[in-house]
Amino acid sequence: MPLDKITFQNAGYFSKLMVDYLNQEDSLRHLYNHFPTIQNFKQQIDEKRANYPAAHRAVLCQALLSQYKNTKASDKTLDNIHALAQENTFTVTTGHQLNLFTGPLYFLYKIISVINLAKELKAKYPTDNFVPVYWMATEDHDFEEINHFVFEEKVICWNRESKGPVGRLSTEGLDKVFEVFKSHIGVGTNATRIKELFENAYLKHDNLTDATRYLANELFAAYGLVIIDGDDAELKKLFVPHIKEELINQSAIKEVEKSYATLADYFIQVNPREINLFYILDNLRERIIFEDEVYKVNNTSITLSKEAILEELDKHPERFSPNVILRPLYQEVILPNLCYTGGGGELAYWLELKKVFDLHKVTFPMLLLRNSVLLATSKQVDKLDKLDLTWKDVFTKQGQLINAKTKEFSSIQFDFEEQRKFLEEQFKTLENIALQTDKSFIGAVNAQKVKQLKGLENLEKRLQKAEKRNHAEKLERITLLQNELFPNNSLQERIVNFSVYYKEFGDELITTLFDQLEPLSHEFDIVVL
Repeated sequence: MPLDKITFQNAGYFSKLMVDYLNQEDSLRHLYNHFPTIQNFKQQIDEKRANYPAAHRAVLCQALLSQYKNTKASDKTLDNIHALAQENTFTVTTGHQLNLFTGPLYFLYKIISVINLAKELKAKYPTDNFVPVYWMATEDHDFEEINHFVFEEKVICWNRESKGPVGRLSTEGLDKVFEVFKSHIGVGTNATRIKELFENAYLKHDNLTDATRYLANELFAAYGLVIIDGDDAELKKLFVPHIKEELINQSAIKEVEKSYATLADYFIQVNPREINLFYILDNLRERIIFEDEVYKVNNTSITLSKEAILEELDKHPERFSPNVILRPLYQEVILPNLCYTGGGGELAYWLELKKVFDLHKVTFPMLLLRNSVLLATSKQVDKLDKLDLTWKDVFTKQGQLINAKTKEFSSIQFDFEEQRKFLEEQFKTLENIALQTDKSFIGAVNAQKVKQLKGLENLEKRLQKAEKRNHAEKLERITLLQNELFPNNSLQERIVNFSVYYKEFGDELITTLFDQLEPLSHEFDIVVL
């Protein structure tokens, strides 16, 4: 069947803010730097080249080599790390939480987006180098968001207590999760490969950071992906001046609030704190609060004067962790980055941050909405053809789709719009008569009008319900198929784990995605396997 053009704007699954951003509405223009087109990258490259300290490159390269010391990196990845020492090398970055076994499918789409973007930029600007980067969100502490994944409607969950940064979390207990997963994955060459990936990642590494790095490296090392962990003392040293600014002046909240006048017409994705920093110590990650002229670490007895906290920062920068407001700034301080690729929710909070970057005199990156994909098998496409469904149909909300198809299948007309108009005209005549005779009848006329129109609406609903029964089998097949493609009436990519498709298609899944996804197209991709 032909692939209807599904854009982010007409897919029906993206916020008005993202639609307006993609349409480059003038009202949002001051919230970002350059819109992500291949031509606009020229300006972004020039700005970042002029505004990224050369001294940061040596620190970055050494930190990455240290982080990779126990990882079997590909030659292409190592070349990319060493290339970062050169002043004509830039990064394109995506970030993601340390979801168990990658979590939902869009983990793949994010990384493939940046790898393909780096390749596209190299073709356009051959004198510069472009490195795809995956930023691991190792300092997050929302364990409940990452401790599970969905395999064939089975939620595979890691149940344990968790405190502090998830990247430091021990992988102890994941052997039991592996046994549950093994019992569902079945047999076959691809199933064996999936089991090996899980076992080698989580049962042969001591913490979640190392496990995630191993897994992402196994999947994408051949493409030169560079994986970075921001929970690094040497990298944190580069961020010290910006942490001091936040501690002393608490400036981020004031700058973020400058975006509210525009974003109030949409929604505020994240709300800043007076101090947008956490304090990390072993398994502790708690907010830093300024109260009664001293700095306190929330939910602890730790209290520091201004002098003491600045001394602590100079001695132990690794103990200071940016929250969601300052993490983007940290990323752009340590990386020669041009573009951040993320989902709609991520880009929504980045759009709050332009003034923060301006204050810190750090170049604001381009914001690229990552590739979104609907995966379908050839069998599902055959079903679509037999049911005479288009891709536009399956993106329609289920209730609307079933009502539309009921009308389409019906041999009778049960849209009573003509009758409704006729009734309204008749009652308009009655109102005129009442006005000329006795105005007290107006209330009775209007009450009768409401009653008649309501009766007509009920007849329409009953007829539609009867027609749904007459075409129940076909409508049920449509519903089942749409539920396969949009589980829980949501985007597949937000729920299903990659292993579901890897089990059937193996490496073809990855190669097909690389071949078909175009990061700068701003279209929703339908990929048939």
